[in-house]
Amino acid sequence: MATKAQIAKSNKKPKFSTRIVRRCWRCGRKRAFIRDFGICRICFRELATKGELPGIKKSSW
Repeated sequence: MATKAQIAKSNKKPKFSTRIVRRCWRCGRKRAFIRDFGICRICFRELATKGELPGIKKSSW
């Protein structure tokens, strides 16, 4: 879980465009971020198994 200071720092406009920090809207994690959904891999998996992401289902074979 990201602290309030880390989240505030991420929301500021960076000096260079490559310094943009994208964070998960649920937990604030910055690593393993999935841009299409705006969440991290952990939250993605939780929501996908619950069936809360439309069009996504857990595959098994």
